[in-house]
Amino acid sequence: MSRVTEISSLPEITTRIVQVVEDPKSTAQDMHEIVRNDPALAAKILKVVNSAFYGLPSQIANLDRAIVMLGLSAVKNIALAASLSRLFRPGQLTEQFDARDLWTHCIAVGVCARTLAHAAHAQAEEVFVAGLVHDLGLLVEYQLFPDQLSEVVRRCSESGDNFLDVERGVFGADHQLFGAALAARWKFPPGLRSAITCHHNPDLLKADARRLVSFVHVADTICCQNELGFWLEARHQEISETLLAEIGLTEAKVGELLETLPQRIEETRAIFTEHEA
Repeated sequence: MSRVTEISSLPEITTRIVQVVEDPKSTAQDMHEIVRNDPALAAKILKVVNSAFYGLPSQIANLDRAIVMLGLSAVKNIALAASLSRLFRPGQLTEQFDARDLWTHCIAVGVCARTLAHAAHAQAEEVFVAGLVHDLGLLVEYQLFPDQLSEVVRRCSESGDNFLDVERGVFGADHQLFGAALAARWKFPPGLRSAITCHHNPDLLKADARRLVSFVHVADTICCQNELGFWLEARHQEISETLLAEIGLTEAKVGELLETLPQRIEETRAIFTEHEA
């Protein structure tokens, strides 16, 4: 676990955005001061705001207007999501594991979780970012222990064994723990840390922290069962009616929401993905 410190530092601008997200006293001006020094990030935020992701009735030309239209909380989370996309660099480990597929999966889970949260009248933007970062631990394994991760992927592909069980046998830990260590080092907000640490077992959390992670858990299960991006890590999970009821949804409502999911995922992936040569 100590080798997690070998992972490159969180980009400075992302660190500052995390601090703004965490600080309840932060203002629109605080966010504007950060983003104006990174034109590429500012452009990406406006691209998101003006996309089908939000479906606003008119185009927004500047960040201040975006904050007025969407609220500071939403813009903070968009900024965080946009800056985090830079962490996922293209690279193929095996035929079954490519960093692009992991990013596609994270986007899919974020979009699915956001869609579910909207339907249940929850904080959709925070849920979206939580879905986006939930598998940060796989990024740790990919960067620090590629040979061991290759072995885990090979075993699960060939045998159909539970991904977390195989991870624990090979690493002595699973990607939730690796991700938790990195999220703590990077001082992520508590909600994001919980999603990274417990997205496979939200029942371990207290009730006040469980709802956000439950949206990610349900979305992760849906996306893996439908083989969206890298899908081995949660293909054996099941979604209980009790869990759905706890977050204010039903199986019928989830089925209805899934009809538009593929299009939403592709649109969002195009917005957030860095240009690939």
